[in-house]
Amino acid sequence: MQIESIEILNYRLFRQAELKDLPRLTIVVGANGSGKSTLFDVFSFLKDALAQNVAVAVARRGGFRELVSRGQKGPIGIRVKFRESGGRLATYELDVAEDAGRPVVDREVLKFRRGRRGQPWHFVNFSRGKGTAITNESAYGQEGVEAERKEYLLDDPGVLAIKGLGQFKEFRVVAEFRSLIENWHISDFHIAEARPSAEAGYSEHLSTRGDNIAQVAQYLYENHPDRFEQVLQAMKERVPGVSKVEAKPTEDGRLVLRFQDGSFKDPFIARYVSDGTIKMFAYLVLLYDPKPHPLLAVEEPENQLYPELLYELIEEFRDYARRGGQVFVSTHSPDFLNGAQLEEIYWLVKKDGFAQVKRATDSERLRDLTAEGDLPGSLWRQGLFEGAGLK
Repeated sequence: MQIESIEILNYRLFRQAELKDLPRLTIVVGANGSGKSTLFDVFSFLKDALAQNVAVAVARRGGFRELVSRGQKGPIGIRVKFRESGGRLATYELDVAEDAGRPVVDREVLKFRRGRRGQPWHFVNFSRGKGTAITNESAYGQEGVEAERKEYLLDDPGVLAIKGLGQFKEFRVVAEFRSLIENWHISDFHIAEARPSAEAGYSEHLSTRGDNIAQVAQYLYENHPDRFEQVLQAMKERVPGVSKVEAKPTEDGRLVLRFQDGSFKDPFIARYVSDGTIKMFAYLVLLYDPKPHPLLAVEEPENQLYPELLYELIEEFRDYARRGGQVFVSTHSPDFLNGAQLEEIYWLVKKDGFAQVKRATDSERLRDLTAEGDLPGSLWRQGLFEGAGLK
């Protein structure tokens, strides 16, 4: 599945904004306060709303009045267009309003359009806990077949319909979209938490904060040696000097990461290795996961990394996207942006207090300059991404 566009309405800085024609690798730049973190928070909001309900998701962000755009009453709206596994374009629409002081799902729709002229099939159509879902989904697209719908009543008007219906196999498209959101990885990596030794145990996937990296490394080594070897090979190619990485058990049952530098006889344990080496290893563990996330969202990956590693990292992100994943990255680094292709770049600017979205390929000037050999990061540094300052 691939997200092709995201529209955001009345969500903090985004009164009305849309990212269209999204590639599998999307890089977002902009000045401080332009909305980059808010954009990534939309992914977290959907994941929180699905895991719990919209009331919990809104409360974690300070309440409805703090979340809704300044001067607006709502509803807060999120629109996601995506290609499902059959290749058809689907649209998910979610509106969140406030009812007697409590956030509720004001409207939730998941739909396909039947060809260029056909009326869309609303696979899910709910409002405040009540609605319908199509029960003959497998007949979608068959000539002359009409949708068969059944009414449903949810226990809580703040619960997403895709949460309940997505558990059942007969709602394949709903289940696919639910799984897409559930398996998003929104990185909140903290280098300090990746350094300490970890309790020995079982951990298949890197956590959003990176605090279980030793456990995941051990899991890959024992259960997926081919993937672990790919990580090591990438480390050797991307990080000069690193020849070996291992998760070593200690006598008290903990795991520590040890990095072998070809210039030294004894390996270094994680707390003595550079921040950049630890972070690059964590990203590679994430990118070579045997069960990759359908979507990765990473804010400012350049932090703690040497500038010369940034081109290597963007290549790893791009390879992940080529293998079928989708990656969203925000950055403040011209060096990172120099490794990007123009069609991968979007930038945010503020106008009248709200964020607007621009795409680099829409600028004739940027297209001409990059065609002549100029690098995007250098053009950004020169101020040619209008309104998207470095600070």
